[in-house]
Amino acid sequence: MRERARLIAWADELRRVHDRLRRALQVAQKAAAAGRGAEAAGRELLLFCHGFCVALTGHHEGEDRELFPAIAAAHPELGDTLRYLQQDHSMIAHLVTGLELSLVRPGTPADLALHLEGVGAIMESHFRYEERQLLEVLDALVLEADPTQVLGPL
Repeated sequence: MRERARLIAWADELRRVHDRLRRALQVAQKAAAAGRGAEAAGRELLLFCHGFCVALTGHHEGEDRELFPAIAAAHPELGDTLRYLQQDHSMIAHLVTGLELSLVRPGTPADLALHLEGVGAIMESHFRYEERQLLEVLDALVLEADPTQVLGPL
């Protein structure tokens, strides 16, 4: 019975993953704000951001690979919404790449904080739109798949 409940709890799972990614971003932002010089901030952010960046990227890749095709098959009317969300994924990936590059180049904690703020702003806008558009659909979605493959390694 527990496994069956798990299979149809995709809306709850998406909310949990989004909340964990929000918390991971906050940890990275705190590390940037506490910067004790660019080099120290960069080392801390390499640690915190690597986890955040990998999780965020894995989340979007899983949605593109597993979740969105399942939604498209069950709800073809959501094709435009899913394409928009995938465009967001591409834009966020570009911003994450810029953030990762800023971690390995000399820069100030303020530079790193700006990158994190930019990723965070787009990420939050994306999450809110995705939740508004898809949570009701996900409440009814039956998808027999590993949640870490669908929503990322969090």
